[in-house]
Amino acid sequence: MVADNLHYELFLNSIRTALVLIDENFEISFVNDAALNLLETGKSQMKERPFNDFFLPDSFNSEQFVQALLTGEEFSESSVQLCFTDGRSSMVDINANIVKANNKRQALIEIIPVEKQRKISQETQQYAQQLAARELIRGLAHEIKNPLGGIRGAAQLLEKELPNPEHKEFTEMIISQSDRLRSLVDKLLGPNSLPQKSEFNIHKIIDKVGVLISADVSFSIKIERDYDPSIPDIFADSDMLEQAILNISRNASQALQSVNIEHPIITFKTRIERKCVIKGVRHALCAKISIVDNGPGIPHEIRDTLFYPMVSSKANGNGLGLSIAQTLTDHHNGKIDVESFPGYTDFSLYIPLNYKKPTYNQKDIES
Repeated sequence: MVADNLHYELFLNSIRTALVLIDENFEISFVNDAALNLLETGKSQMKERPFNDFFLPDSFNSEQFVQALLTGEEFSESSVQLCFTDGRSSMVDINANIVKANNKRQALIEIIPVEKQRKISQETQQYAQQLAARELIRGLAHEIKNPLGGIRGAAQLLEKELPNPEHKEFTEMIISQSDRLRSLVDKLLGPNSLPQKSEFNIHKIIDKVGVLISADVSFSIKIERDYDPSIPDIFADSDMLEQAILNISRNASQALQSVNIEHPIITFKTRIERKCVIKGVRHALCAKISIVDNGPGIPHEIRDTLFYPMVSSKANGNGLGLSIAQTLTDHHNGKIDVESFPGYTDFSLYIPLNYKKPTYNQKDIES
């Protein structure tokens, strides 16, 4: 009997649909892995809270479930906007099936995110566009670097031949501007080294970023931490991930500084993500690192090109921070997901925990 129960549990955990079994008091007697992903919690936390406690009252019709349990009538709802107490929201279809379990009537709830497949397709398309844009920029950058070297060298030779020392300021200007353009081109090319992998605690890296952000801003900003202590050490390049998280966090702090918010907050949150699809590859477990701010949100006109180099909503921004963060995350077979609306922006990095050594094309790492 124990073996049968284990078999059924393994089967239910392999299903991508979120399944939750509740009674009339909304106490949970079973939850599968897909539901834990949806609720961003663990089994131990599920036992301590009733199911409806995870949602805002206006988005979860508790009375409908109570009535279904009393009458035994099943129901379905399409395109329900579930709003979670942690600020997230998700459009889902809900099916409530009435079953008898543990000698009482219970509701087996199926929660099906209707945006998931669309989002996976959109991510694949965006990734292909980003790769194409990156290749175009790399090609242009190399074409620019070659004549820049010639211009700089010619200016140095000319400087030696000038009879009037006062004219050297013009050759010095040519040299300094050539160096400035060379530096910009190097940044456009992005990181040019392979990851140096080791095991480390991701929360220590995030804490360092939090300290840097607090010291870097000229206004009062609150840093909050919401960590999942069950996340194991990550086998990755700590410097690369620190830089990626720092770039996103600096963007968040700059966005908060650009508007007059009474209580600016950046929240660092970590969770375990199960059965995560990244660029068409399904990973059993991923570390999810979220940087959340209560700023103005991302302007609609740049959302589709957010990770392209030179795209920025800031007047003096070069648009390289997010592009570099994306490249550093790509080096770890990960992805960056974004959810944003006025008052809420969430950048989430997904890093596979079943990390395998990626293959690199030499032209991708050459400067």
